[in-house]
Amino acid sequence: MARYARILVGFLLALGLSYGGQAEAQTLKAVKARGVLNCGIGTGLAGFGLADATGTWKGVNIDFCHALAAAIFDDASKVKFVSLSSKDRFTALQSGESDLIAATTTWTMSRDTILGLNFRAVFYYDGQGFMVKKALNIKSARELSGASICIQQGTTTELNTADYFRKNNMKFEPVTFATNNEATEAYESGRCDVFTTDQSGLYAERLRFKNPSEHVVLPETISKEPLAYAVRHGDDQWFDIVSWVQYALVTAEELEVTQANVDEMRKSTNPDIRRLLGVEGSFGQALGLGNDWAYKVIKTAGNYGEVFERHLGQQSSMKIARGQNALWSNGGLQYAPPIR
Repeated sequence: MARYARILVGFLLALGLSYGGQAEAQTLKAVKARGVLNCGIGTGLAGFGLADATGTWKGVNIDFCHALAAAIFDDASKVKFVSLSSKDRFTALQSGESDLIAATTTWTMSRDTILGLNFRAVFYYDGQGFMVKKALNIKSARELSGASICIQQGTTTELNTADYFRKNNMKFEPVTFATNNEATEAYESGRCDVFTTDQSGLYAERLRFKNPSEHVVLPETISKEPLAYAVRHGDDQWFDIVSWVQYALVTAEELEVTQANVDEMRKSTNPDIRRLLGVEGSFGQALGLGNDWAYKVIKTAGNYGEVFERHLGQQSSMKIARGQNALWSNGGLQYAPPIR
């Protein structure tokens, strides 16, 4: 029976069908037919995705969407940004309103399985924290028992907060809001004592306050928040494309290929660089893309380090250290499988 099952699976795969009978490789086809990538992003968070005064979206996730469009169309502008709240983004992806979620979305087991999503390449390793007004003279999250806490609905933040207070035999009053902006504004106006979200979000939102220096981020990190791009189950080709665009950004940094030198690097004799940039091999064909897909990605966005520094690091107003998001070779967690 096992032998016949293997034969059946092989037959279905040859027809472009999954074992469950779902058609594969349809998302890329649909995106190309539509002529634009529908990129599901958040409602606005500095460093990751935020519209400026002219309505132009900027951030790490925005650069990724442009890079993905470049790999598909050879035109980074062919992106439609679909702004989605945390509670709506999964439904929008499942219904086909967006082709992927490119927002600060935590990869969890339930989202990966029950919601029918696929995550893989983590673009930012984060963790949840707390922010309070400096005037309260609170030095640790262990001092927050009885506090009112502003929290965004539909996020891992709600459960993490409840778990943290329960584990430490503390009580708190949750004050929930539909959007991150509402939660932030409520905290700044004094409706609650504490604001909680991912650490990167705390630093981003603090920049928007009237007096940022009056607020302090407490030292505790209470959760693991691996932020990754998400796609629907059932289309392995699209899953691979989204994953490998992120891996290409990381690989480019490892190999010191930048937005400025990528054209010159196509002349390199280094086989790793030649495979990355499509000079050798046919790795793009396996994705349904041109063999120079990664060249287009890097030409559009630069490498992972450039994207990070531009929007989150020392070149930005955020001034976030690389930390866990440094390359593996520099003591961080960013690591890409080899292209070979």
